[in-house]
Amino acid sequence: MGNIRVALAQLNSVVGDLEGNVKRVQEVLPHLKNCDLALFPEMTLTGYPLEDLVLKPGFVADSRKAVEKIASKSESCALVVGFADTGPNGEVYNAAAVCHQGEIKGIYHKRELPNYDVFDEARHFSPGDQPLQLFRINGVNVGIVICEDIWVSKGPAEELIQMGAELLVAINGSPYDNTKVAAREELVTTLAASSQIPVVYLNLVGGQDELIFDGGSMISDPNGNILTKTSRFYEETFLVDIDTPNIESPSFTDQLDHDWCIQISEPNERSDNYPHFVTSPLTPEAELYTALVVATRDYVQKSGFTDICLGLSGGVDSALVATIATDALGADHVHPILMPSRYSSDHSLKDAQELTERQGLVPQIIPIENTHQSFHDLLTPSVGDELPGFTDENLQARIRGVLLMALSNAFGWLVLTTGNKSESAVGFSTLYGDTAGAYAVIRDVYKTKVYELCRWRNEQEDSPVIPENILTKAPSAELRPDQRDDQRLPPYEILDPLLEAYIEGDRTRAELIKDGFQQELVDQVVKMVDLAEYKRRQTPLGPRVTTKGFGRDRRLPVVNRYDG
Repeated sequence: MGNIRVALAQLNSVVGDLEGNVKRVQEVLPHLKNCDLALFPEMTLTGYPLEDLVLKPGFVADSRKAVEKIASKSESCALVVGFADTGPNGEVYNAAAVCHQGEIKGIYHKRELPNYDVFDEARHFSPGDQPLQLFRINGVNVGIVICEDIWVSKGPAEELIQMGAELLVAINGSPYDNTKVAAREELVTTLAASSQIPVVYLNLVGGQDELIFDGGSMISDPNGNILTKTSRFYEETFLVDIDTPNIESPSFTDQLDHDWCIQISEPNERSDNYPHFVTSPLTPEAELYTALVVATRDYVQKSGFTDICLGLSGGVDSALVATIATDALGADHVHPILMPSRYSSDHSLKDAQELTERQGLVPQIIPIENTHQSFHDLLTPSVGDELPGFTDENLQARIRGVLLMALSNAFGWLVLTTGNKSESAVGFSTLYGDTAGAYAVIRDVYKTKVYELCRWRNEQEDSPVIPENILTKAPSAELRPDQRDDQRLPPYEILDPLLEAYIEGDRTRAELIKDGFQQELVDQVVKMVDLAEYKRRQTPLGPRVTTKGFGRDRRLPVVNRYDG
């Protein structure tokens, strides 16, 4: 039986910030004096995903310099650090360097490149093709892989096990969705049990554009039991001692004579012990809400902003976005703008003001009636006294969008939009109006889930932060007299399951009807979703929290006449 002390550094890297990411790794190094092996996430030094940054040879060269800088600071603890590497003919690799005593002892190039869902790695990287290596650290044979390498059957992870690995470690940049935690745990525990060796899974944390990395790093013992599980969504570094079995394989006794097993450090005796621990799981609501808070905080701050503004209507969507922003950034950095029109109800204005009072926000009230009338007067010679169709409704939304963007220009505030996934799906939004802004916080959250999150957030406080009236009144855009959402849309309790089946489930119209959805409803909703594709292509990105968010996940042609 062997033993190895491993540090798992669950870091929040910033894409492209090579200097800052080097500093983040260096800040961990003083805490590794008694460690044998320290793991850092996939693409630690570059951030992840890099997208077309990898097409810049200068950036990849700078990435190599960054890992060499880290290697020069390495001491008795071996460091596994993710970075972008280059080959002799200009190939770019998703790579992990093993650094020890001031040197790079070995480099592993990721072999399995995901090219599905949100991933485009086959576009950006070449697959690794060098011979696999084991690293003998503190007397333990360690196999190192990167993320997708452990998801592929008969891939590099299994090859390393066959070579005599006594511990398998995987560094990851695995993005969050509402199904991922269970899938990861099953993967790691199944691999450990089938191989009869411990498996260490380290994941990135933080928000990057549409993606959220949720940490949740873990260690499974050889029986498939989770020994250690870290916190979700937040940075932390923890140390743990792992017992490893001695693997008897045909090549084990003489493997140190081969170049595929690199001696890093000799065994050493220790009297102390770092035990395993398992953090408490989050409820689905806590998990989703925390993901949205982290995504909002990181998008704003990593983009170089400190403050945001948003239109606060007194409705449930803007109430949730304001609450998330306040939790992410602090009340002093959130600027709610109330822009009532002739159609705004007194209770909505009061509800919005009450929310700001409960959360310590300072609102600005900018009535749009005079501007609305002026635009109406300007249009009368062209279209007549009665503006046709949705012209008047959209006009109000666009006035509000203009005001928010003007405040953004004046004060350097980033604008958050407040539309949910149900509305975005069916086109229940106004281009250049309520879609005007930089970040759509609840873009991937269905309307029914919006209510669930609001109620969950209220339950976390002695005094609810979102007024009850916001949660009980009928949803309305308040762009015409006595308007309600259910005058144009089915009730959200009926609409959302159909949307989820069509969007996440990729069901066709015929399949939805076969599934039991009413034909008339299917025809109406499918048509609305398809027609709104051009709108969604012009709206801000937002955090992806389901298995198929609009954007990176779902890429349908805008012009599309398939009606099956």
